[in-house]
Amino acid sequence: MSIITKLCALPGIYRGLAVENLDPDPLRQFQQWFRFAKRTGAYWPDSVNLATATPDGRPSSRLMLLKGLDARGFVIYTNYESRKARELEANPRAALAFHWVELIRQVRIEGIVTRVSHEESEAYFHSRLHGSQIGAWASKQSSVLASRDEFERKCDEHEAQFKGGVVPLPPFWGGYRVTPEVIEFWQGRRFRWHDRFRYTRQPDATWKIERLSP
Repeated sequence: MSIITKLCALPGIYRGLAVENLDPDPLRQFQQWFRFAKRTGAYWPDSVNLATATPDGRPSSRLMLLKGLDARGFVIYTNYESRKARELEANPRAALAFHWVELIRQVRIEGIVTRVSHEESEAYFHSRLHGSQIGAWASKQSSVLASRDEFERKCDEHEAQFKGGVVPLPPFWGGYRVTPEVIEFWQGRRFRWHDRFRYTRQPDATWKIERLSP
């Protein structure tokens, strides 16, 4: 018996999804699942795959951490000179995918990307550990690095530069918000008879909900 079959056989847990039990707003539905994933001890519940693409359609993806969520969308932070940021600036659309393996759940998001405000980026930056703040200054993210020593020397230089004071927000660092146009909720079921529901934003800002084939 596969691990998925065993998990799905647990009484009272994997009963699947029904449209009448879904919130009309997918962001509120996501928050319900996200809180549940945290409460049940899912491993790194805020881990999310961010997929970007160049204007000519060359894709790339990487795992990040969700750092903000409200009615406007999903927020991640990065170096604005990194590969992901360059691609987002040139082609401001992205896809996100959350996978909570313990719950046999996925959420897929597609949307428009914009930078968050300077104030939001600054507030988040100053909530980070001091070492992470120094690392943001030292790293030329996605550029070729000659050695680990080179990076650590830059960390030491910035540590000395800001010693005893507040580490300012780097001008090349901040957040992006993915404002969703499509959100899909995927619940695993026995025999791969999964439940999938797709929300699509309508011109009047309401959401259309459709069941998809497994």
